[in-house]
Formats: sequence, structure tokens, C-alpha cells
Amino acid sequence: MLITIYQGNDQRMKPSDVNVVIDVIRAFTVAHYAFLKGVKEIWLVGSVESAINLKEHFTDILLAGEVRGLPISGFDLDNSPATIANHKDLNGKVLVQKTTNGVKAALNALNAKEIYVTGFSNAKTTAEYIKKKWTNAEKQVEINIVASHPLGDDDLACAEYLKNIIEEDKDCLSKEEVINRIQRSCVTEKFFDPEQKEFNPVDIEYCVQELNSPFIMRINKTRQIPTIERVDIY
Repeated sequence: MLITIYQGNDQRMKPSDVNVVIDVIRAFTVAHYAFLKGVKEIWLVGSVESAINLKEHFTDILLAGEVRGLPISGFDLDNSPATIANHKDLNGKVLVQKTTNGVKAALNALNAKEIYVTGFSNAKTTAEYIKKKWTNAEKQVEINIVASHPLGDDDLACAEYLKNIIEEDKDCLSKEEVINRIQRSCVTEKFFDPEQKEFNPVDIEYCVQELNSPFIMRINKTRQIPTIERVDIY
């Protein structure tokens, strides 16, 4: 396998077999917990206006996301995994996500045969699934891993962790090392800044939990709107 790590939400990569887009804090941690709460699927959009227009036509959908990390006026949900994990009425719902880094990076990464998204919470499961599926391919498999935050070490640490697992690197990052890098990332700082009360420090607790969930999150790019779907793997 040829695995390349990119960083940033505006990467334009050549066509590949697999693209994996990472957003630890917080979009794809939110997506993971949303599926755990019974969400049916997640539509990805590139603008606030697109999300609101969809809501006018599909009144049962729920809009979730942020601009510059902050809640969006007119949206049903913010970009908080703590909010999603404690929501009591998500079963069977459709979410629409609009975020600054993860969603934007995912929409820029559709030129692959398969596209997966993950935070740290589902990274190990995603990596093991990819390794199992593609290890015995007849040709060299090209895999791009996108750490969507342009500066944050949280996504980059997770990308390296995922790559190490796929490659079965004996000197791979430990789970504890990745968690430490997430917690020390510049992206995390605002969650513990008493002057920025709009950011919930409990979110970071959710972002650093590695869960043994029985599914991966794959983007269906054949839909009119690119859609994250839960794919059960065992």
C-alpha cells in the first residue's frame, strides 16, 4: 500500500483507491456519536445557505454544524459531541452537517473509489477495516489520509495512528500518545479558556475516547448530496 498523509481542508489530491478524512475536534466525532444514537444518515453541505435551503424542503432533517467553531443561527444542533451523545431523539433522523474543516475536507476528497471519515473515536476500527479489505489487492493500493485541520496536531496525530495501524508498524504511536497530542493540540486550547465559554471542555472528553464500535463511516458519493452512511462490519 502507498499511504500519504495530507494536512488541511483544501487539499486537491489525484484520484486514489481510498481517501480517509479525519476531524477529531469535532465534526466526525459528532458523526460517530450521531450514528451511535441511531441517526439514519448524514448529508454533507458546503455552506450554511445550502443547509437552510434543504431544511425548507425537508422539514424533518436536523441541521448540525459550526462556523469558526461557533453554533450557527437557524441550525438545530451545534458541533458538540457532548450535545449529540446526550440527545434523546435522534433515532432514524437525517442530519445535515456543515463544518469549517472536516466537512469541507471531505467534500474535496470525493475523487476516490471509497471515502471514509473518522475522528479518533473510530480511527482504530476504520484502520483495521481498511487493512483487512485492501491488504490482498492485486495491485498497489493508493490511500490518502487527510488531517483536515490546517494547523492542529490532533488530526495529524490521528492520521499517523491510522497509517501505523494499516501498515502494522511495530513502532506505531500508542493510543495514549495520540490522546496526549490531541489534548495538547492548539485546537484544544479554546475549550479550556475561561474567556471562551461557548466551547464546552466536556467535548474533548468525548473526542479522546477510543470506542469499539461495530461500524465504519463511509461517504456515498453517488447520492445527489454526498452522504455519510453507517456500514456495519461485524
